[in-house]
Amino acid sequence: MTLEQLKNFGADTEEGMARCMDNEEFYFKMIGLALSEESLETLGKQLSEKKLDDAFETAHALKGVYGNLSLTPLLSPVSEMTELLRARTDTDYSEFFNKAVSKRDELKALYEA
Repeated sequence: MTLEQLKNFGADTEEGMARCMDNEEFYFKMIGLALSEESLETLGKQLSEKKLDDAFETAHALKGVYGNLSLTPLLSPVSEMTELLRARTDTDYSEFFNKAVSKRDELKALYEA
């Protein structure tokens, strides 16, 4: 994966790099760690079980991770879910969740290439 590929993916690499002290190796390592955890799967399970309080906590944590790394394509759907969950809105989250999973998988493919 390169910074150019991340830009093409939609990440704000300048902001992400700045948050990682302009250390490209560290930035990529943090992205790898974000991709290796199972929080998105946990969120999906919580949503399917209508555990909105737990889902809010998980979505809020993911929002922080994706925001700090400036992974905008992942941040957008997770942010939307976070705000709906903050209000404890009982709705169908599948559109947001599926978009987040799709973008995570797309980024994972870039990372592993």
